[in-house]
Amino acid sequence: MDKKQMTEEDIKLRFITPAITDKWNVDHITMETKITDGKINLKGNFVFREKPKKADYILYINANNPIAIVEAKDNNHTVSFGLQQAMTYAQMIDVPFAYSSNGDAFYEHDFLTGQERQISLYEFPSPDELILRYQAAKSMTDTEKQIIYQPYYTSQTTYPPRYYQCNAVNRTLDLIAKGQQRLLLVMATGTGKTYTAFQIVYRLLKSGMKKKILYLADRNLLVDQSIQQDFAPLEKTIHKINFANDDPVTITSHEVYFSLYQQLTDRDEDDSEDNEDDTVSRLAKLFQKDFFDLIIVDECHRGSAKKDSNWRKILDYFSSATQIGMTATPKETKYISNIDYFGEPVYTYSLREGIEDGFLAPFKVINIRTNIGEGWRPFKGQLDKNGKEIEDRIYTNSDFDYNIILEDRTYEVAREITEYLKSVGRMDKTIVFCATEEHAERMRIALTNLNADMVKEHPGYIVRITGSDKFGKSKLKYFISVGAEYPVIATTSKLLSTGADCKMTKLIVLDQMIGSMTEFKQIIGRGTRLREKEGKTHFIVMDFRNVTRLFADPDWDGPIEQDDDYGKGGSHIAEPGPDTPYGTGSEPKEKPIVDEHGCTVKVIGKTVSIYDANGKLLRQEDVIVYTKSNILGEYASLSDFIRKWSDEDKKESIRGLFMERGINLESMKADQSMSDVDDFDFICHVAYNQKPLTRRERANNVVKRDFLSKYSGAAREVLEALLDRYMNTGIYEIEKTEILKLDPFLKYGKPSKIAQLFGGKEGYLKAIKELEEELYKVG
Repeated sequence: MDKKQMTEEDIKLRFITPAITDKWNVDHITMETKITDGKINLKGNFVFREKPKKADYILYINANNPIAIVEAKDNNHTVSFGLQQAMTYAQMIDVPFAYSSNGDAFYEHDFLTGQERQISLYEFPSPDELILRYQAAKSMTDTEKQIIYQPYYTSQTTYPPRYYQCNAVNRTLDLIAKGQQRLLLVMATGTGKTYTAFQIVYRLLKSGMKKKILYLADRNLLVDQSIQQDFAPLEKTIHKINFANDDPVTITSHEVYFSLYQQLTDRDEDDSEDNEDDTVSRLAKLFQKDFFDLIIVDECHRGSAKKDSNWRKILDYFSSATQIGMTATPKETKYISNIDYFGEPVYTYSLREGIEDGFLAPFKVINIRTNIGEGWRPFKGQLDKNGKEIEDRIYTNSDFDYNIILEDRTYEVAREITEYLKSVGRMDKTIVFCATEEHAERMRIALTNLNADMVKEHPGYIVRITGSDKFGKSKLKYFISVGAEYPVIATTSKLLSTGADCKMTKLIVLDQMIGSMTEFKQIIGRGTRLREKEGKTHFIVMDFRNVTRLFADPDWDGPIEQDDDYGKGGSHIAEPGPDTPYGTGSEPKEKPIVDEHGCTVKVIGKTVSIYDANGKLLRQEDVIVYTKSNILGEYASLSDFIRKWSDEDKKESIRGLFMERGINLESMKADQSMSDVDDFDFICHVAYNQKPLTRRERANNVVKRDFLSKYSGAAREVLEALLDRYMNTGIYEIEKTEILKLDPFLKYGKPSKIAQLFGGKEGYLKAIKELEEELYKVG
């Protein structure tokens, strides 16, 4: 066969693979290796995955360390045609050599020297050649070589590390082997920071480079999650520190220690940093300064970034240990800096990259506008519920629930959440971020009353989970559990904004002001985890305060840079707390309470926004307008649509046309509370302003016009059953002959026997066609 006529697969089989395997053991080669999962796209209300990125060949030093990428093309392309693709993949997985081939030769790009060259098929370098070139360029020490050959932890119950997790682990271990003492890893929420930390710890322990490791977090939930899940393979060597009960003599027998830093300083989880002068003395009772040789600080943006924090006192006490800070959202302000302490990130994997690669869930934003969104002003002398005069000024989103309580606004937000869940699924896990803990309780009550049918069946359907609510906090482990159905809706203020691994969250409701980009990223991160097998492919952000304007901020997913004013002095001004008037430094005061008679609140508009992975607005559209424009693009007029609907033997093909354009008519009808309407009526209503009839009304019209009188006996009973089926499920079901194999048609025999009631198959299909024409005669 002429080489030019061969496919890419033929070229690989006959030329490229033999050239590689001549030098490389097949155990060190993988083919068609999936690097990413393929981005999930949201088109209208249709969800689909793009093709994943796959490398034709990846060559490995060992299981831990890939060293080269090879991309193949057919012989109609030049030798170097695939080199840019190979280089892109090589940069993604951190390998120093990239090759392309069309079966005639190889083209090499060496990232160590920046040079390119063409080599013959027989000159493809061996593993030893590439390793020597790599080690020479990196000036590797014996310690570095030792850590390279230390394997990852693998088992039947753990998944292999993704490419970016391998990058994070390998870069960290390389730098530790070189002697670097402080390192910062930045990985978006949901990308497996703790799993990455586990692999770092595992390889360091097994190589003997580190022997005593401390894992620090500031929330019990994070510690317990880590021990029970990602670090479970090391359970026999793990100890969770309890300052009150631990014996300084026996505590030293473990390898991996987990602790809340509050426990090391003998404080409660929710205590502030104030009045802690004895941190070091407490530490000294349990551990010598040089006891730990590695410390990992989880969510390091929260505490250790402050120079005077107790986190920092712990890290300073164990200053001889290698220290790794891990966070999704580094904090860089005038007063706080992760970079100042840990240095520039050794590896960053952002939310944008996670969504682009298909490892994180994309999202839509529904901005909801109310009649008071631009502000509300009481009339002169207006009194609140308690008979007190309300201060005369314009109240805005920054005031609602912080400085004034509008009861009808709380009800309207709760009603909108309830209506949305009724349209998409009452069991969709939902977090409602409220202004204060008090607001979270009012929201819980409003949602409970609006979802009384669900609460009646299961009282735990809705719960408030806040820092001061012990009952609510006891339900947190069930809320974040994939296996536990209840609770479904959690109202909160701050507690769920960070750390909690809420894998099944499908709806995030923003009804609080967010002034910090760090906090905004953390909140959005509550929804980014994918659980496709359980039905979670994306999530919705429902915004009642226009805080999603932060997507337009350059800091949304930009590079991490230290604030120019960091360390120049000045007093630290704290961000507004959860229970203080937003944006003020005043003492909390009694808030006016205005009932629905004093201020009536109504939703006046909704806008659906689709953002790309960079946070850039792709499109912003009213859902109905988008659907209408697509209908009018396909059918010029009402008569044109009716004619095509009538002529179409299988009406389901029309629904398929809309699916291709990203419009799921069933979901659309549910969104508009029109699930009892036929697709025919919905389309006529949306695009041509026709009054819709329900399926029941259409079926009743058929009965009233006595259409069925022309049939008798079992034939009429079959048509009556089909009409009943139409009322319940729509036109598409009765078009399928398979329906005759189901109840209640089974009693009439096989489909062929039923067809004989109408004189045969043609007679049956004619009867169905006439029934359809009769259904759509009116309207």
